[in-house]
Amino acid sequence: MSVLMHTLHVELGERSYPVYIGRQLLADPALYADCVGAQVVIVSNETVAPLYVDRVRAGLGERQLVTEVVLPDGEQYKTLDTLATVFDRVLAERHNRGTTFVAVGGGVVGDITGFAAACYQRGVDFVQVPTTLLAQVDSSVGGKTGVNHPLGKNMIGAFHQPRAVLIDIDTLQSLPRREFSAGMAEVVKYGLIADEPFYRWLQEHMPKLLAREEAALAEAIERSCATKAAVVAADEREGGLRAILNLGHTFGHAIETAQGYGQWLHGEAVATGMLLALQMSARRGNIDEREVQGLREMLRDMHLPTEAPESMSAEQFIDLMGRDKKVVDGRLRLVLLRGMGDAVVVDDVTEKELAALL
Repeated sequence: MSVLMHTLHVELGERSYPVYIGRQLLADPALYADCVGAQVVIVSNETVAPLYVDRVRAGLGERQLVTEVVLPDGEQYKTLDTLATVFDRVLAERHNRGTTFVAVGGGVVGDITGFAAACYQRGVDFVQVPTTLLAQVDSSVGGKTGVNHPLGKNMIGAFHQPRAVLIDIDTLQSLPRREFSAGMAEVVKYGLIADEPFYRWLQEHMPKLLAREEAALAEAIERSCATKAAVVAADEREGGLRAILNLGHTFGHAIETAQGYGQWLHGEAVATGMLLALQMSARRGNIDEREVQGLREMLRDMHLPTEAPESMSAEQFIDLMGRDKKVVDGRLRLVLLRGMGDAVVVDDVTEKELAALL
């Protein structure tokens, strides 16, 4: 029996949708009733599919047409070639414009599925069923979809909002520690950018979270998603405010690109990127150096990296950061802190400052 613990709404007018958080949600028919049509495409990967696709199929019940697409697992497969395999299957099975794509997996599956749904017959519905912590608190909410390119992460994609997001915290019990820790990096981000009380709560409750205690996890996910939902509702297409969600990401994407997609998990790269952003914020006098050390210690407790790869030079960092999507009119925009829980986007960080930091 499902246990619905929290329900949030991403308020986007006609494109508004619910975010359900609870236990044993995957097989609950009531949650699919209003958001899934007669034809369904379930997209998962070879790791997640054996664990959870049967539960999703049970929740979907009898449908006119159900097609399963199982992708290889890993960030290195978040490509246009993988996207094409999804289209090949869906076209071969003759899905029409009334079909609904259902993403069952982590951020890679969600991003590819959402982008496929945005493109298939010029746009069909999709539902997010995230099974990793990172996907649950970040990529499943907000409608950013896409794939990577060898020259840059997430450079090809579309904004396409889901019809619903089903977050079943039971899936976190099977998550390897490394992936769980990577997801926690994004949880910490929400406290840093917009909710200092939540950040202090995380510092206090980190042992319970790392032990994956149900009540603590549900609260952390709900508070993270609430912040994400509020930011997305205010700035759906990242014209201004939404950019604060990228704290640490410009540094982190440079690491991922340089090391090769999949060598560092996204959350690992973001963790190191957030620490660099806080160091820059401290250098500019916005926060106390003790806050930098506090974050460093928390990341270490979470088994996350706190140093950039030794193989990366400052010049390589700056070059890759200059290719980031957040570069506007040749000016690099970075998310820094004005204070704890108060993020701001700046475009006046010089190459000299970056080189000194890196």
